[in-house]
Amino acid sequence: FDLYFRKNPFGGEFTLFAGLEECLKFINNYKFQSSDIDYLRTTLPNYIEKEFYDYLSVLNMNDIKIYALPEGSVVFPRLPLLRIEGPILKGQLLETTLLTLVNYASLVATNAARFRATTGPDKSFHEFGLRRAQGPDGGLSASKYCYLGGFDGTSNVLAGKLYGIPIKGTHAHAYVSSYKNLDDLKIRELADCHSGELRPFVDLCLKYLNELGPKLKFIPEETNKGELAAFISYAIAFPTGFLGLVDTYDVLKSGLPNFLSVACALHECNYEAMG
Repeated sequence: FDLYFRKNPFGGEFTLFAGLEECLKFINNYKFQSSDIDYLRTTLPNYIEKEFYDYLSVLNMNDIKIYALPEGSVVFPRLPLLRIEGPILKGQLLETTLLTLVNYASLVATNAARFRATTGPDKSFHEFGLRRAQGPDGGLSASKYCYLGGFDGTSNVLAGKLYGIPIKGTHAHAYVSSYKNLDDLKIRELADCHSGELRPFVDLCLKYLNELGPKLKFIPEETNKGELAAFISYAIAFPTGFLGLVDTYDVLKSGLPNFLSVACALHECNYEAMG
């Protein structure tokens, strides 16, 4: 996983990289509490294997390798600030928090550096920003008060645990790009929702991909088969909650055709894609 940004803040010409110290603290202390696992048991489907929760109970980040620029470095768009190497599951668990820790810290540090660069070393600056900060714990506060304001759910699982907010989400773009082709699929069947009969789900998806091509004017051979494999694996794991991200590669030529093929196959197995 490479952590980078696409453009400099404030329309500027540089960014100051910050937040590394907090990232390292987070990674070194990462673990699931028993209360976290108990909460997950109440929210995940009841067919999730016991071994998955056992794995979470002993999970740590000891096998993660971290490469980073020095904190305070001047950096530019699309330059990796952090590189995380390790199992994709662990990288995915770290991704959101690392982005939060780096993005906000780098934004504030860059803003301060722009003031200093503009005025030179002779002026005195002091930070008085607490009263207008984005809450004492920005992301968690946003989840709580969006729900208060009328939103229906959050992707912040901690907010779900603490405040009883329904949690919703999709798979990640990194999950899609981790698949190369259909040969990566270890499980290729799905139990019919009504009969329980095992259906050849991969074959069904390919059948609909080829049938939909002429009708919707796309070329089945040009869809990204790694993306299709990711959609299929996600649908097999969560057939009642399949919600696909279609913009990892090409929305019209690959993402939507692959999604529709999997959605139709789910429908034949008496499930319904969420979107």
